[in-house]
Amino acid sequence: MQRTNYGHPAPATSPPLHHPVPQHVSTVPQLRSPPPPMSQQQQQTGYGNPYQPQAPPGASNAFGPYGNFMSDPTAQMGFQVGQTALKHGTEYVEQNINRYVNFSALKHYFNVSNGYVVNKLFLVLFPWRHKPWSRKQTLGPNGQEGWFMPPRDDLNSPDMYIPVMALVTYILLYSMIAGLRGAFEPELLGYTASFSFLIVGIEIILLKLGAYLLSIASDSQLLDLVAYSGYKFVGAIVTIVISEIFSGGKGTGGWVGWTVFAYTFLANALFLLRSLKYVLLPENVTDERGTMQTVARSQKNRRTQFLFVYSYPIQLFFMWLLTRA
Repeated sequence: MQRTNYGHPAPATSPPLHHPVPQHVSTVPQLRSPPPPMSQQQQQTGYGNPYQPQAPPGASNAFGPYGNFMSDPTAQMGFQVGQTALKHGTEYVEQNINRYVNFSALKHYFNVSNGYVVNKLFLVLFPWRHKPWSRKQTLGPNGQEGWFMPPRDDLNSPDMYIPVMALVTYILLYSMIAGLRGAFEPELLGYTASFSFLIVGIEIILLKLGAYLLSIASDSQLLDLVAYSGYKFVGAIVTIVISEIFSGGKGTGGWVGWTVFAYTFLANALFLLRSLKYVLLPENVTDERGTMQTVARSQKNRRTQFLFVYSYPIQLFFMWLLTRA
């Protein structure tokens, strides 16, 4: 049976298909495969920063994730600023403190040895037959004469190591004895230290006043007087220890305490009298221009009186304050 075609008959060939042409060409991003996974150590050290310098494979990072902090430009700038500020601050402090304390001259008084310390302690406690008392001199850095040798090389040279150590030992000894008696309190340590520093401060003020009245303007001579003011703590320590042992914990009020106190006082007075002679009673002095001048007789007499008053009455009063229980 043949189907009847209705309408127009089918064309012999079909028309070509027309595909739409895009009017705006878009660029498709090129896709890449993800990077390989990084190890935990590389993640801690690098943080994925391509501008951060990487350490060699064989080097170990001892500071963990902050090992490259020093190579950071900001950190280096901060360190430079800090160094500059520290340098200017140090210069400012040195310029202001050097007006009152000469640190270069102060180092001379701590140049000691073990042999010097032992012999000096023996000299302070037994000065009766020691000779000579004059200090040894040497040439200065620029060849100038009149420079004294350091304590390491001269037994008669004053130092500040023994006075400082004796002061600290006295504070600790006083507090320890109070603890053995059952009367120790935390405030006692501060009270003893304040009392000791007060005595030293008053004595230094008296020494500066005497140095001003006697026209002693050299900083080295003043430092010598400060050093000699601390040797009395050696006698005070010996008095307290011996009195505490032989008096059965009753302090320095018995006859043993007074006997030891009298000996240590006389030994310290003779030591100061002989040692300070070259400071307070020089035959010739040098002025600021380097000219040698002879000390007048009246000024020498005043210095002799000041030396006697300082060595006996003043030391007697201060040592009694330090050893009373």
